[in-house]
Amino acid sequence: MSHTENLESRLISIRRYLHQYPELSREEFETTKAIKLWLEEAGIELRESKLSTGVFADINGRKPGPVIAIRADIDALPIEEQSGVSFSSKIKGKMHACGHDFHTAALVGAAYLLSDAREELTGTIRLLFQPAEELGGGAELVLGDGQLEGVQAIIGLHNKPDLPVGTIGLKEGPLMAAVDRFYVKIRGKGSHAALPHSGNDPITATAHIITSLQTIVSRSISSLESAVVSVTRISGGETWNVIPEDVIVEGTIRTIDKAIRSEVKEKFYSIVTHTATAFSQDVTIEWYPGPPALSNHKRITDLVEKTAKNLGLNVIVPEPSMAGEDFSLYLDQVPGTFAFFGTSGNEDWHHPAFTIDESALIKAAYFLTQSARDLLDLLHFDN
Repeated sequence: MSHTENLESRLISIRRYLHQYPELSREEFETTKAIKLWLEEAGIELRESKLSTGVFADINGRKPGPVIAIRADIDALPIEEQSGVSFSSKIKGKMHACGHDFHTAALVGAAYLLSDAREELTGTIRLLFQPAEELGGGAELVLGDGQLEGVQAIIGLHNKPDLPVGTIGLKEGPLMAAVDRFYVKIRGKGSHAALPHSGNDPITATAHIITSLQTIVSRSISSLESAVVSVTRISGGETWNVIPEDVIVEGTIRTIDKAIRSEVKEKFYSIVTHTATAFSQDVTIEWYPGPPALSNHKRITDLVEKTAKNLGLNVIVPEPSMAGEDFSLYLDQVPGTFAFFGTSGNEDWHHPAFTIDESALIKAAYFLTQSARDLLDLLHFDN
């Protein structure tokens, strides 16, 4: 029996299994086993890998030709699920709150469809089930493992809950932001709360630092450019009547343009260090650069747009997102495109009540399938 029979119900079943058993970045061991089983059942050839998680496979056509890749991410988030669906996460404190279960199931569906059509293909379609996207290092692992070697173009997608099912967002150029993380420790001198003059209050200094950081976007970056500075964690003190020795501040900076990314970092360091000095505080800054901005290539995006329209999808030009996506690292290596796929969700990414409309699954599987076939044809014609 073909694995494409009753495909929609099969993909919903796969997605619900993944949703019930989410695994965090670099811990996707059972997810990896399940994907391998689903592919092997369809006779799809797995590629060797040195990585402990993630699955990679090739679907070879009847004749050699171009090699293109399709990518899905497989990891979940450390979030306690509050969606109320009957197949909610069975793992406490872990949830597929970004829809990577949707991406994985859609790519499994495309794998089945492409495997059944391999006699009609000229070239190779490589499947990349990538681990650790949420940590921002998964794509780097895949590249280091050699899984993009020989690939001439790549396609990916991300569910978009605020777009209705049947709508797809495609845009050449910048689509998602570069993401950098910061960790700042402001150290003063602790004291009794009744005797602040005998110490050196790091909380007051931190308050001024945080307030000043908000001026980076409002006063240093053009209103025509995109940048976000978010302080997301403050930790200082253990009780109500003691001024602490130090305060920890963490957060994220997101930008689209490379020059703006560099400028914001420079302004950040300047504000933090000079404000700390003004309050006689010692300060350390740890900077964790994430993936660069994701920028789609025009030729591949134009091709995929035609494919989407031929499939009856409503194509729109989406607003760029300030969320990050390490698919950008693949696009730095080979031409490709990344799409936003409508799922009619009730909440946005990373929300504990996040859900999707599963009727989008089969549409995504066929979109990935036909996009891959059309891209193979395009590159074969070039050769």
